[in-house]
Amino acid sequence: MKVVHAAAGIVLCVAVARAESPQAAAPVPVAALLAAGDSLYALRSTREALAQYLEAARQDARSYEARWKASRTEVDLAETSPKGAAMDSLLERARVHATEAIEIRPKDAEGRFALARALGRKALSVGTMDRIRFSKVIYAEATEALTYDSTHAGALHVLGMWHAEIMRVNGFARTFAKTFLGAQVFSKASWDEAQRLMEMSVRVDPNRIVHKLDLAGIYADRGDKARARELYQWIAAAPLVDVNDDLYRRQAAERLKRL
Repeated sequence: MKVVHAAAGIVLCVAVARAESPQAAAPVPVAALLAAGDSLYALRSTREALAQYLEAARQDARSYEARWKASRTEVDLAETSPKGAAMDSLLERARVHATEAIEIRPKDAEGRFALARALGRKALSVGTMDRIRFSKVIYAEATEALTYDSTHAGALHVLGMWHAEIMRVNGFARTFAKTFLGAQVFSKASWDEAQRLMEMSVRVDPNRIVHKLDLAGIYADRGDKARARELYQWIAAAPLVDVNDDLYRRQAAERLKRL
């Protein structure tokens, strides 16, 4: 409860600053906007958090933090958006904000991870050949993120899912990609590496539902139904913390029924 009250207090301070009389009004400091965004994000008020990050980015053209956090939040919103113009717009904005973040601070994990995640989410909404084209950039950005932070749970997750998604593509499509698209990187994909990276992301961040959801999917694909079932059951009882945890819980329940 103390965390919630503190978060609400920060947001209230920003709101009061904006509501002051015109003669006394001044731009809300970027640091306060970022703090308010973080507080709203922790409360799972995603759209409100995004508004704070976007305002911080508007005020400060060099704010790395505002841009990678805006990208992260736009991808979160895209996850629950139906396929179509709205989802495409969110993912394109997420890509742009992540790219801007990298331009500001190229040697940092968060911007690289944000771009890999935005492109990874976009890849799930396109056909196999377009997915293959996206995958080369996703692999490069996730790998780059891990050079700056080898225990970045999000980058480990993205790279683990890269291996899993490539292995889920049929053999003909993988051969075509390597032969005609120059995607030799696909030769590196393996179920063992998918599992290793996803297990590492769970060890680094053991209470995050999405890591265990996707690790369970890999176990299921590899025929290890017992461990997949154990993770899906854990998700059913886990507290909802991240913005899309209710979606992940529903997905886990649906997959458990199909095991």
